[in-house]
Amino acid sequence: MKIMRLTLRLGVLFALVLRVAVAYAQAQQGSYTKYEYMIPMRDGIRLYTAVYVPKNRPGKHPILLERTGSGAGPYGPNRYRRHRGSPKFVENGYIFTDQDVRGQGHSQGVFVQDRPQLLNPLKPQDIDESTDAYDTIDYLVRNVPDNNGRVGLWGISNRGFYAAVGAINSHPALRAASPQAPASDWFLGDDFHHNGALFLMDAARSGPHDPDTGGDPYKFYLEHGALFALTNAYFKEADGLWRDLMEHGAYDEYWQARNLPHNMRNVHCAVMTVGGWFDAEDLWGALHTARATAAQNKNIPTMLVMGPWSHGMWADPTGDRLGDQDFGQPTSAFFQNKIEFPFFDAFLRGNGKRRLPAARVFETGANRWRTFPQWPPREAKPTDFYLLPGMTIGTTAPTDTDWFPLVDRNPQQFMDIYTAKPEDFQTATIHIHRAAAATSHLRVGVLPAK
Repeated sequence: MKIMRLTLRLGVLFALVLRVAVAYAQAQQGSYTKYEYMIPMRDGIRLYTAVYVPKNRPGKHPILLERTGSGAGPYGPNRYRRHRGSPKFVENGYIFTDQDVRGQGHSQGVFVQDRPQLLNPLKPQDIDESTDAYDTIDYLVRNVPDNNGRVGLWGISNRGFYAAVGAINSHPALRAASPQAPASDWFLGDDFHHNGALFLMDAARSGPHDPDTGGDPYKFYLEHGALFALTNAYFKEADGLWRDLMEHGAYDEYWQARNLPHNMRNVHCAVMTVGGWFDAEDLWGALHTARATAAQNKNIPTMLVMGPWSHGMWADPTGDRLGDQDFGQPTSAFFQNKIEFPFFDAFLRGNGKRRLPAARVFETGANRWRTFPQWPPREAKPTDFYLLPGMTIGTTAPTDTDWFPLVDRNPQQFMDIYTAKPEDFQTATIHIHRAAAATSHLRVGVLPAK
């Protein structure tokens, strides 16, 4: 009886979701016309591209392009995609464009994960992701109806990587790019490695061979022991990312060639990099890509935006809280309407002369947005924080040797950190030793109180 009731509820839920999707598609069809192109690249490969052009909107309109390795569908001229961002994009007649990168979705060619950037002078048919973006933009401005000759490039996570590399050796029509939580270096700080440490569960579930962990991933991976046992059981025939992770356990040429911040050169458009303070996947990428882009391209407007968000949370409708933390305002809606749309609009419809601050940053605790002319802020003072008895922290180094317990933030059971309550965490059975001669500390920049 319980199974029947559950099945009925799931059926009702599916019907409601389907009804909403159909209603959205009908609304989109009323205001947009969808075109599908197979755009030729310089080596003859063609990439699937869906373009949504507003109906009954006189004048010329800018193009927003998103390139993806996870599907540009739904495919077919009568199937429409829901596009994120401020409603002001639709209200102002923006043209939305989605493209499958090489070897993915309906595009031709061979897919290469985070394809390395070609740094030497290119031969006529040499390709990388920046040349594919260049050729795509060139085709769009020549063939899409009613466009104004200006293009913006955006994307979150791996799509953020494509938004960043697409700005390298920029096409003249590319006026603004926004890499958001860009996957920038999968060894040093993003996604599958953090400072070289392999994030096993994240890596194992990233490909087509995602193991069934039975509801307790921590126990599953603990019981499988060494990596070779996991490979033999689930990934023996696997190629692609898992094989690359196993074969390149050090920061060798494979990873160095995929270091996005190092490659962010010869960028000729405005760049707004976006990240979240609580992003467990690509926080490193946002901060380092923003810094490198500004340092290596002195004559373009750049801005870093950091909010109180988990991975991609700035695309949500509100963003007023994360777990039990209340930020007192809809931070995501504010970003979309007051930061993201004005950024693109200034360079895609305006005169492109808008001055950008170095950073727009949300200060948690005070729950306020702050603007900085320099990042990191000039007035920030490097300060060392120490672990102290009584489960406290302070800026005065301890003078004695002691053992003290910590709250275990990685208990011996699986826990969803986004929904867990404080009482869900266990008291640690492991103690941490602190010696006066070798005190561990964390150094951060601290701003004067205002």
